[in-house]
Amino acid sequence: MRKFIVAAIPIAALVLFIVIMISGSFLKKPFGTDDDVTKSIENVMKDVNEEAWDKAVVEVDELESAWRKVIKRIQFSEERDEINFLTSNIVRLRGAVTSKDKSDSLMELNDAYSHWKELGK
Repeated sequence: MRKFIVAAIPIAALVLFIVIMISGSFLKKPFGTDDDVTKSIENVMKDVNEEAWDKAVVEVDELESAWRKVIKRIQFSEERDEINFLTSNIVRLRGAVTSKDKSDSLMELNDAYSHWKELGK
C-alpha cells in the first residue's frame, strides 16, 4: 500500500498540473453575463463606430471588469505576456476613448481582440 501511495501522489500531481496548463481555452469562455470579454469588445467597437463616446466609456469599464474576472481563471494556464498585452490594450483603449479618438480606439480594439483569440491556443 505504501508503494502505491508513494507512486500515486506524484502521478496525480503531474496530471493535475497538466490539466491546469491546458485548460486555458475552456476557462476563457464566459461563465456568466458579466465576464464575456468578446461581447464587451464588440459593444465598445459598436459604440466607437457610432461615436457614442459616453456609452463607450461605460462599455470599457465593463470590458475591464470582465477581463479582471477572466484573468483570475486563466492566470496559471496562459502565457503572462499575452495577459499583459491584452491588459495594456484595454488601458490604452480607455485613453483613446476618453480622448474621443476613433482610429486609435479601433486599433486598440482590434489588437485586443487579436490577443483574445490567441489565448488558449
